[in-house]
Amino acid sequence: MTMLDHYSTSTLLRNLLDVFLVFIIFYGLLKLLQRTRSLPVLVGMVVFVVLYWLATVQELTTLEFVLRSALPYIGIAIIVLFQSEIRQALVYFGNRLRLPEIRKERKLMGESVYDEIVLAVMTLATSRIGALIVIERSISLHNVAESGVRLDARISYDLLVTIFNPSTPLHDGAVIIRNEKISAASVFLPLTKNPEISRELGTRHRAAIGITEDTDAVVIVVSEETGIISFAESGQIRRNLDAATLRVLLLRSVGKSIDIEKENARLKSVKDTEIPVS
Repeated sequence: MTMLDHYSTSTLLRNLLDVFLVFIIFYGLLKLLQRTRSLPVLVGMVVFVVLYWLATVQELTTLEFVLRSALPYIGIAIIVLFQSEIRQALVYFGNRLRLPEIRKERKLMGESVYDEIVLAVMTLATSRIGALIVIERSISLHNVAESGVRLDARISYDLLVTIFNPSTPLHDGAVIIRNEKISAASVFLPLTKNPEISRELGTRHRAAIGITEDTDAVVIVVSEETGIISFAESGQIRRNLDAATLRVLLLRSVGKSIDIEKENARLKSVKDTEIPVS
């Protein structure tokens, strides 16, 4: 292989890598913007750029002057309009660019812990007691937990049900679970600003969606009005869940492959006094 051939090959590989990285970045941004209010704003900015290019090429001096005068304010407008999305994008890419060994630092909870959570959630739903349970994954929720009361207590059915009992001082707010422990209770969560969210969803559901937009946490919501159980992940929410589906979603969120039909069969074999099925 000549030096020219080697140069051409290395240049081709570098160009392919360049294109691939640009594709990944734009794909991630579009996926992120797809569920936010900022996509129409992004389209408007693209139209602005196209108009500026046409004005320059076609020598439309008046239009070019107006658009050029507006350019210094574009940077400020981007920061103001996209501040939430910029934060989400940094979290999104930062989480995915972590080395595998760093991602595995978090201790995975055992299935028995998820059983305790599911049992508590079903009890709360049956009694129509509102609940908001946030389960931390690879992105730390330390700063969010600071708004609540620190517990650092082992997860149990009794403790979860007690915390959300309306007569207790910690029932108002979210519980944060980290490494098989209830890290904090009565935690304030940021609400989603997505205008496409249904008006039927209350503050708990909006808080659940909001925290999953900013982090990779998963959230369980129990409606105190209807007793309906919901599961939020990556800014999306699933509603009207039963015990089997909830447990499957929880286990899948940590990478375990669980079949919903097998889970239904397993729960049917368990006594109602152990894990009630809605």
